[in-house]
Amino acid sequence: MAGMMTAMLVGESTMVTRAEDMPAKQAFGRQQLPNLAKEPQSFGFYNKGCLSGAVALPTDGPHWQVMRLSRNRRWGHPRMIALLEKLSRDAARDGWNGLLVGDISQPRGGPMLSGHASHQVGLDADIWLTPMPKKRFTDAERENVSAISMLKPNSLYVDPAKWTPSHTALIRHAASYPEVERIFVHPGIKKQLCDTVKGDRSWLGKVRPYWGHHYHFHVRIGCQPGSPGCKSQPPVPAGDGCDKSLAWWFTDEPWKPAKPSDKPAPKPRPLMVSDLPKACAAVLAAPGPNSIAEVTYGAR
Repeated sequence: MAGMMTAMLVGESTMVTRAEDMPAKQAFGRQQLPNLAKEPQSFGFYNKGCLSGAVALPTDGPHWQVMRLSRNRRWGHPRMIALLEKLSRDAARDGWNGLLVGDISQPRGGPMLSGHASHQVGLDADIWLTPMPKKRFTDAERENVSAISMLKPNSLYVDPAKWTPSHTALIRHAASYPEVERIFVHPGIKKQLCDTVKGDRSWLGKVRPYWGHHYHFHVRIGCQPGSPGCKSQPPVPAGDGCDKSLAWWFTDEPWKPAKPSDKPAPKPRPLMVSDLPKACAAVLAAPGPNSIAEVTYGAR
């Protein structure tokens, strides 16, 4: 399929820009609705790809609220959206009134104008570690309410006054789903789990320490059936991950500032649509629905 083209008038001439020649962040970041597709597909890898046939998580559900609506990042592969709905129900049994859901993906996936490097193929989602209140937030509150860090001030370690058994139960529930391959948390949260979880610890291997992620945890599912163009990641290593790989995070090494260079680093070339899987230009070019209501989860 031919790539999307943008026409710009220059004097009396017309200059046509193909989608492939556009910076990927701008091309995907400006999309307000997904493309229409018979079947959803993820193309490429979590940090270099796009999404066809996305659906939106409703802004409000029985056990969830979507935050930061202005970002328009409540889109995902239908199986990702279904998993979030299921987790919100299961969380009610873990003592949660509901979940506050952060970024999932853009309407057609792809690189974002700000923030995440991943979340490009509709298979990642952020869930706040702050429980949902009984009230429903206004749109303004969804923009301005802050998530709560689980760490002690100026520390790598969890604040026991903030962390509860319900937090552990929620992450355990998410990790128990077969389609979930990884859950990213701050190293301090991983250590908290390693130090306190008793009995079955097999699910702990899916919980991976990473920078940030002390306000929320990041759920990642694997490539879904019907997406041959989706690139899988390697399986997590065997074991519970409570070993020297975790201990490394509590050394100085991960936190060392980059050494200054005598030579200024060259400005990196922006990632272009042509750098993404070839199908992504067609995803941009494809027509969209008439309204969000048509492509909100539960409408199909």
